Amino acid sequence: MSAPITAPAPPATSTSPFTPLKIPFFRMLWIASFVSNIGTWMQNVGAVGLMTELTASPVLVALLQTASALPVFLLSLPAGALADLVDRRRMLLATQTWMAAVALLLAAVTLLGLNNPWLLLTLTFLLGLGGALNNPVWQTVTPELVPRQELPQAIALNSVSFNLARAFGPALGGLVIGYFSAGAAFLLNGLSFLATIYMVYSWKRAPQATSTLAAERVVAAIRGGVRYARFAPAVQHILVRGVSFTFGASALFALMPAVVSQRLQLPTSFYSMLLSCMGLGAVLAAVTLPRLNRRLTIDWRVTLATVAFATGLLGLGYADNHWLLYGLLTLVGMAWMLVLNSFSVGVQTVVPRWVQARTISLYLLTIQGGMALGSVVWGTVAERLGVTVALTGAAGWLGFTTLLVLKFSLRNPPEALDHTPARPRPEPVLAEQPVPTEGPVIITTTYRVRPENRPAFTYLMEQLARIRRREGAIGWGLYADMADPERMVEYFMTESWEEHAQQHERGVSRDEAELKNQIWPLHEGPERPKVSHLLAQHYRPTAEPVPMVPGSTRLIASTAGEAT
Repeated sequence: MSAPITAPAPPATSTSPFTPLKIPFFRMLWIASFVSNIGTWMQNVGAVGLMTELTASPVLVALLQTASALPVFLLSLPAGALADLVDRRRMLLATQTWMAAVALLLAAVTLLGLNNPWLLLTLTFLLGLGGALNNPVWQTVTPELVPRQELPQAIALNSVSFNLARAFGPALGGLVIGYFSAGAAFLLNGLSFLATIYMVYSWKRAPQATSTLAAERVVAAIRGGVRYARFAPAVQHILVRGVSFTFGASALFALMPAVVSQRLQLPTSFYSMLLSCMGLGAVLAAVTLPRLNRRLTIDWRVTLATVAFATGLLGLGYADNHWLLYGLLTLVGMAWMLVLNSFSVGVQTVVPRWVQARTISLYLLTIQGGMALGSVVWGTVAERLGVTVALTGAAGWLGFTTLLVLKFSLRNPPEALDHTPARPRPEPVLAEQPVPTEGPVIITTTYRVRPENRPAFTYLMEQLARIRRREGAIGWGLYADMADPERMVEYFMTESWEEHAQQHERGVSRDEAELKNQIWPLHEGPERPKVSHLLAQHYRPTAEPVPMVPGSTRLIASTAGEAT
């Protein structure tokens, strides 16, 4: 076996769209991923073809899509939490091995003639489970392999891999099924995972910071990821823009087959040509991406690409000329890649590493939700009013979403993208070491603030409250002492001591440090604000007798848990 492969960084000054491919490990992982993507598309074609042979029920054929998509909704959030809690290399090995095993099992039962509709649905669902667990952690790999300045090109190249596979995979799958069988297509898909498994196994991952704390529990980690997104405006902007775009864009994928077969009355081969044009557009967008990044802000890129996508929807609804449709679908492919590339880069760069996979899982869930909801809405409109009306409505919706830039801008200041802690968080002074799972914990900070400075102080503290909640606080408040006008007390609460210890371990973020630099000058006195840590106390009954409380005439019954 060859030695593990390292990943040296390319020169930071390069602006070529193919620069990330100069990184040996990224290049070989990209090739392996491309092969695996082709296998996945062959699998999809083979599954549909086999199901139509096994049954004439349109419901069972439609359930194939459900079996593939349902795991994404069930496991996106847990998958993101797991990817943040466990070793990502090991998780990738586990998910890729799982998918290879299921695909090979499907190939075996098909080649042996043992398959049936429900077994095919079950194995498709199990394959989807592996994909749902794999997707969030897979997207966190690229930022580890390439420098930050090359991340847009790397994500674009990943998109090119997917679109090239979408262009060639179904055709290759059709050839394999025609010359051999669906079982052969499943076998090739199972074997395609082996290249990715080998590459991940060969990945000599850079040493990661290790925590001395117990790993977060999955449910708590999910809540933490959702809470972070709720109080991080940059993440909220991406999620809002993402779901609004995919809601409108879903009309193309949902209605294009109906346009080809019903409005244009053309064979399925024309539909395949339109898909190939979209793939070509994605490749062209990837090639021009570095130049567009230099000349246009992210808001302008998304706005122009959204308008281009809307234009393609209108063309699909009204145009009859084949070459015009080829050109429009190429434009749509470029727009699709540019918009999703902007969102993907954004969601991976606006959050710190400790919550990155959970944020990506939220983003993927949002995108899938927008696609699913949009498909239902535009499909219903098309059934009642016609595909042309539905496509026109979707184009109008996309035009409306361009106005979201006024409130949900995707631009962020450079300091918001630097997640290196500004400084360590001071360790608390403790008289006794608490049990990690005990809680909740209340942390108070006492300030001395002149009454005339109280409005400015309160305003800044409310900005700090958002950061506290984003970092894990489940409660926050600011109070003034009615007996001492200068005494102001801030408190925030965490679920457990372990949760608060993790906040200390992450350090002080740069935006928190900048805010505190504005708050501390408003504090009066020679000493810094006083911080206290208060741990909730709970009475736990024991078998031992509870002594009489001095001055009391009532004995506390330990078995009943009563208190005086």
